[in-house]
Amino acid sequence: MEDKITTSILYLSGVNVSFDGFKALNNLSLAVEDNEMRAIIGPNGAGKTTMMDVITGKTRPSTGDVLFDGAADLTKLDETQIAELGIGRKFQKPTVFEMHTVEDNILLALKADRRVRGTLFWAETTEADTRINSILETVRLKAVRQRVAGSLSHGQKQWLEIGMLLAQEPKLLLVDEPGAGMTDAETRQTADLLKEINRDKTVIVVEHDMTFVRDLGVKVTCLHEGTVIAEGSIDQVSENERVIEVYLGR
Repeated sequence: MEDKITTSILYLSGVNVSFDGFKALNNLSLAVEDNEMRAIIGPNGAGKTTMMDVITGKTRPSTGDVLFDGAADLTKLDETQIAELGIGRKFQKPTVFEMHTVEDNILLALKADRRVRGTLFWAETTEADTRINSILETVRLKAVRQRVAGSLSHGQKQWLEIGMLLAQEPKLLLVDEPGAGMTDAETRQTADLLKEINRDKTVIVVEHDMTFVRDLGVKVTCLHEGTVIAEGSIDQVSENERVIEVYLGR
């Protein structure tokens, strides 16, 4: 095992990404600690999605360091290798197997031997069943486990996709606008759900809803033009003159 270069579970330093002359990330530096939950905010075009693309291997930076778990250089790995390291990503629009039951969605996502032999001779075990029950309990879907996923509300589909991520046993979850399109009640439940997940996993939440960010009660990083312009509590960031100017308005 390589010696750890940093104690942060995720460490970005001097990361630059350009698309046809447009600088999507501009010397971006960011550190997230193990078992931390971090909220990322910023205007459209601030670099939030590109940052997640870099972390998950979808986009390679032209320069900069991106380290996971202290030693793994994510810039040298592909998307599959990064996922296998323990980084899971949930996009804004939920993608679930709509014709399958809630339970089967979790079952299909469970971390398992995906090689041909492992797949051919796979059988559901008591351990797998216990794991599915635990995940359904966490994501508030135990009561609807036999329902077809396509019949769920938008909020429930979001929770199901989070459950499918948890089935992969990630160390770090990247969650993009989890509160988008939800009712007020679902939004509050989602904040509680992410706090529960954060008890033993690191979570990065990209979000526009400042009420939702306030409900999370975590450290906030604001991006603008591909770089960090403010960090701190929601109150500290909200009072930052630069953040008010480029994002929140007066």
